[in-house]
Amino acid sequence: MVRGLVQGVGFRPFIRRLAIKHNLTGEVVNRTGGVTVVIECDRERADMFARDIQDLAPPAAVVRSVQLRKTRTAGFTGFSIRPSLDADETITEVSPDIAVCRECLDDLVTDPGRRGYPFINCTNCGPRFTIIKSLPYDRINTTMAAFEMCHRCAAEYMDISDRRFHAQPVACNSCGPVYTLRAGDLVITSINDILEEIALRLASGGSVAIKSTGGYNIMCDALNEAAVAGLRQRKQRDSKPFAVMFRDINAVHEYCHVEVQEKAMLESWRRPVVILQQKMPLAPSVSSGLNTTGAMLPHMPVHYLLFRLITTPVLVLTSGNLSDEPIITLDSKAERDLMPVTGCIVSYNREINNRADDSVVRVINGNISLIRRSRGYAPEPVDLSCSVEGVFAAGAEQKNSFCIGRGSQAFMSQYIGDLVNLSTYDFYLDSLRLFSSLFRFTPSHVACDMHPDYLSGRFAEEMAEQNGVPLVRVQHHHAHAASVMAEHRLIGEVIGVIMDGTGYGTDGNIWGSEFMIATPADFERYTHFDYFMMPGGDIAADEPWRMALSCLFRYFGSDYDFSSLELFRQVEGRKLETVRQMLVNGINSPLTCGAGRIFDAVSALLLLCTESKFDAEAPMRLESAASSNIDEYYPYSLNGTVSLQAMFAEMLKELEHPDVPGIAARFHNTVAHIILDVCLRIRRETGLKRVVLSGGVFQNRYLLEKSLYLLSMNKFRVYTNHLVPANDGGVSLGQLLVAAERRGKCV
Repeated sequence: MVRGLVQGVGFRPFIRRLAIKHNLTGEVVNRTGGVTVVIECDRERADMFARDIQDLAPPAAVVRSVQLRKTRTAGFTGFSIRPSLDADETITEVSPDIAVCRECLDDLVTDPGRRGYPFINCTNCGPRFTIIKSLPYDRINTTMAAFEMCHRCAAEYMDISDRRFHAQPVACNSCGPVYTLRAGDLVITSINDILEEIALRLASGGSVAIKSTGGYNIMCDALNEAAVAGLRQRKQRDSKPFAVMFRDINAVHEYCHVEVQEKAMLESWRRPVVILQQKMPLAPSVSSGLNTTGAMLPHMPVHYLLFRLITTPVLVLTSGNLSDEPIITLDSKAERDLMPVTGCIVSYNREINNRADDSVVRVINGNISLIRRSRGYAPEPVDLSCSVEGVFAAGAEQKNSFCIGRGSQAFMSQYIGDLVNLSTYDFYLDSLRLFSSLFRFTPSHVACDMHPDYLSGRFAEEMAEQNGVPLVRVQHHHAHAASVMAEHRLIGEVIGVIMDGTGYGTDGNIWGSEFMIATPADFERYTHFDYFMMPGGDIAADEPWRMALSCLFRYFGSDYDFSSLELFRQVEGRKLETVRQMLVNGINSPLTCGAGRIFDAVSALLLLCTESKFDAEAPMRLESAASSNIDEYYPYSLNGTVSLQAMFAEMLKELEHPDVPGIAARFHNTVAHIILDVCLRIRRETGLKRVVLSGGVFQNRYLLEKSLYLLSMNKFRVYTNHLVPANDGGVSLGQLLVAAERRGKCV
């Protein structure tokens, strides 16, 4: 039995070719638990065959185990691929979607039956997770079941020597899905005419909504400022950066600095959006003043076909949705919601069963740091060192993903989003139903966040009650620490450093700058930044000037001359006084020690972001502004908690003649030195040398690299998130591990 990611990646044809190479007879069959291979040979040849399975597997396959055992055979005359079997309760993995391969791109030009066909694929590429309905992975269990193969495709599908042998989405111009363009009364069904119409619209400054692998995208010319600004206005997306798609890697190099690891990620079969440093600016409204660009390369055949016709080397390619809603997958909803935005919809007649946004990654310190885990990654599992069988983790409220446990594997959903409206909650429920079906999951324990008002928590309560199973509430930042421990299979105590924005604490306050001694089952809080008030509650995260006012109020009192600072001269006087009185009287001002709010405050003081138009805008602008060649840092003090009073005092002096890049750099350096200082103290007291870093603030490349450098130079062993996001998108993995570790206490 071969277990792992071995279905939907050309594995059975690979096994047959390998058997022929070894001159072996037998058979291969897909089962719900993996792939069973029967061969007639002695043990020595079987061992050689097993080694080749591990060493020569297809690029997208992940062989986790090859188990050998003797069995009786009836005698084979050749080697065959048998029909799939659904025989037991074991499971196999489901392939993520795979970018179109080089061989298919060649066929796009040379193959008469597939010349210009925008859905060309083979066993090595094409849609997988987004089209699957159930296992085993056969055409009848996907949304390709509606398309009957023509004689030629059927012949290729059955030909062991063909690259499309048992490629479930195989299709061509004669029998497969087709695109249709609609724009007012205009309806076009010829792919060549569709591409020409798209090219004309893009060249004239227009935008187009197009159905991609996991949902609709909206595109326009990324070098045309009027086009980008117009799209931003119509999409109601104030200033959040747009992702862009470049024609090829040479075009990426022209506009961005690209490191070796970044190039590898851009060109990988996963094809994520990669956050790169800008070399040459695109249209100003693409990145809205940030010095980074979210870049990707084409991953569908239609992208390559389009770039052959257009002159621009780079297109905005953003999610096709309205604000706060999931990416649109239904053609009817796209026509209703996106037609007013673009005036042109390009759809195809194959259903997207499972939506998946583009994944987003950043290379930090030479390692992959996931920001959004979706297309190309989900539903690939995380292998753990302990059993998590039957544990369901509901995830966080923002950037949600959930997680289910089967055996010692954690299957995390694709990026769901913020659970703030019915459509996102429906997406959550639909995805859970699919995962429960695919992976034959029945909950025995349910885990969720401690926050009493999270929708994910209320759902977890209902699930636990309906199934009669225990509910485990996990502190948010402990879950962040546990997510790193899960990835790296760490046991025992570690130093946990969690720099985050928001998380409900055991004292009822808002946490987010946590230094803890943690195990997979529990934690002890060691220290944190001083608490500050959040005047107005959540609105303080949207108006960072409020946090600047709160920090100065905390350290210098209400008598401080706030009008001496340019920031507060920009705030309407009555509003400023109202917020000041809220602080004086403690009205509607919950306490927070969230590191994200400190970044907000400093960003506002430097006039980089006084009112946020999108999540984490203020910290992103602060990082973007920081100088890269400054090592100095501000003073601070550790006395029970981490006091930043001395830092703010020095910063206020510098604001008289502000050096914004220098102040931004020194602030980042200060946080990194605080991290080192506290870790050194914990090590002196406990002897612990392992440090885990997690939380959304550690998506900041400057801070993470500086922290890693200082800790490593002081002989700490440091672990960070790589397989799941450090932000709240990875919390469910930590919840899963904590619940699994505690379940002996809660049965």
